Parts: sequence; C-alpha cells; structure tokens
Amino acid sequence: MRGTLSMTDPLPISVTVILPTYNEEAAVGLTIDSIPTGWCDEMEILIVDGNSTDKTREIALEKGARVHIEPRKGYGRAYRTAFDIAKGDYIITMDADCTYPAEVVPDLVRKLLDEDLDFITCDRLTKAEDGSMSGLHGFGNWVLSFTARMLYWYGIKDSQSGMWVFRKSIMDNPKMRPTNDGMPLSQEMKILARKVLGKKKAIEIAVPYRERVGEAVIHTWGDGWKNLRFLYFKRIGLNRTRTPWGHLEDSKDSMKGDDTK
Repeated sequence: MRGTLSMTDPLPISVTVILPTYNEEAAVGLTIDSIPTGWCDEMEILIVDGNSTDKTREIALEKGARVHIEPRKGYGRAYRTAFDIAKGDYIITMDADCTYPAEVVPDLVRKLLDEDLDFITCDRLTKAEDGSMSGLHGFGNWVLSFTARMLYWYGIKDSQSGMWVFRKSIMDNPKMRPTNDGMPLSQEMKILARKVLGKKKAIEIAVPYRERVGEAVIHTWGDGWKNLRFLYFKRIGLNRTRTPWGHLEDSKDSMKGDDTK
C-alpha cells in the first residue's frame, strides 16, 4: 500500500505527480508506494516512459499509475510532454528511484497554497544523506550550481534538483515553458521561474536526499558538459528548441485505453 496521510479534510485540489522513467523496475513501485494518499481530492501519478526495456511500465500500471509512452529521447523531453498532459492543477516532480522524500509532498503543496507561491524547487545539497551522491557528482553539482548563480544571480543553491512543486497554470505563459529536451531542463526550470515569476513567488526549500535504488541512467561527464554549455548558451541567447512543446497525438497512453505494457 502507498503511504497514507491522516487528514480529516483533504485539500480541495487536483494534483499530478510526474515520474519520468527509463528502466526503473527496481524502484518505480517503491517510489509510487511512498507517495502519500488521502490529502487531496484528486491525485494522478503520471509515468512518462522513454520506451523502457524492463518491467517499469508493467509495475507502474499494477500500482494504478497512468503510463504515457514518449518515444522522443531525453529527460527534458519527458517533462515537456508531461507538463502538457498532466490532469492536475498542481504538479509535483520527482525521480522514480527513491532519492526524493515523497512524504514531504503534502506539506510542500500546503506551503505553496498558504503562502500564495507559484513554484517551489527543492534543495538536495543541504540535507543530502550519506551515500546519496558520489564525491564526483557532488563536486559536479557544486560547479554547475555555482556557475548558474554567477551567470544569472538568481540565488538558487541546487541548480540540478529534480523535485519541484508548482501550479500548472504557470505553463500557460509561453515564457515559462522550458525548451531543453535533455538534463539541462532542470536548471532551466529554476532560471525561468526566478525570472518570469520572481523571487517572492518562486522559492527554494531544503529537503532530504537519499541513496538511489537501482542503476543510474546518467552519463557523468557528458551530462555535466551539456549542463555547463547550456548555462552559457542560454545566457547569451544561443540555446535552441529542438522539438515543439507538448505531446505527440499518436503516443500511447493508458488513460486512453492503449496497451502501454
């Protein structure tokens, strides 16, 4: 069973928790189970899968998640599709590897509502647990985060965090829609949020970060270089959008009754 939050009155809102996946059979079920239930009127767990070759989609469907297959490659591409098709008015993003603390999701959403915020990004670095990040990855995160602060002066400590909470309505503004199909989308989200929404509406909160379950699908040097290059290219206006915003009409989606196993 999924984690359960004891509440008398659920928040009268609809929420979508987005989990981009590629071969996450070891952790996707555990991640879904860890997401609290009962604290909001409607909750959708949306798996945007990049054609996994293991049992990721099958496990997700067994857990009651909606599965959408995104044939175009990339972490950012998955999110640029997910933000378009999500049913909820409020969106939470996490990785499907048990690294992010799903138990804090209800409190983060309440904070967003109570303080009339538009966007929250979660800082992993302050409360990272032992073993959650290798020395090389920790150093790489520091370099990228420091570079982003120097180039954009936006005051974000963790530029690479993949846990965000925000109102879906912010994507109605084309200026808030991220353009990158790869890993750099994570830092682009924060740059756009601070620039478009402002520092009072887009804040950063420290949360725990835990050791990964399953094998990582990340290329340390390649992804690091792409992230660093993106920061400079975007700063001088040379970044380019390679694919259009939104989903493909013919993509398979379990919500439409398609076979997504």
